[in-house]
Amino acid sequence: MQLEIGKIYKGKVKGITNYGAFVEIPLEGSKPVTGMVHISEVSNTYVTDIHTHLEEGQSVQVKVLSVSEQGKISLSIKKALPADDKPQKSRPPRRQERDRGAAWEAKSQKPAGEMTFEDMMNRFKQNSEERMCDIRRNTDRKNGSKRRPK
Repeated sequence: MQLEIGKIYKGKVKGITNYGAFVEIPLEGSKPVTGMVHISEVSNTYVTDIHTHLEEGQSVQVKVLSVSEQGKISLSIKKALPADDKPQKSRPPRRQERDRGAAWEAKSQKPAGEMTFEDMMNRFKQNSEERMCDIRRNTDRKNGSKRRPK
């Protein structure tokens, strides 16, 4: 039996280094294989010392990320965690949403399939003008210029 990429296996930590841990995975019908969990794949939080998270002989669940042509196996403990254990990533609101306040609502735009050539050109010109204004404003701020907009 071979390892399948993306599958979760149960293994045992056989060795720990400063940059990761080596985990042995027993396979049915063949000898066990050893893969490495990089320190960045140990936990969802920043890991400064891997020894605070893992011990030799500890049983862990790992997900197979890749198997190189040389036979090196990359594993992840944090990607093998159940979905409810993973922290939810939240992105800060975009600048336009923040600056315009709650009263601002986006214009409803036509899907690209329903737009005429003129509509697409108008959207392109509007986006280009907004980008150019942003670029001018940012370069003026960096250069210390107090040029007034026209």
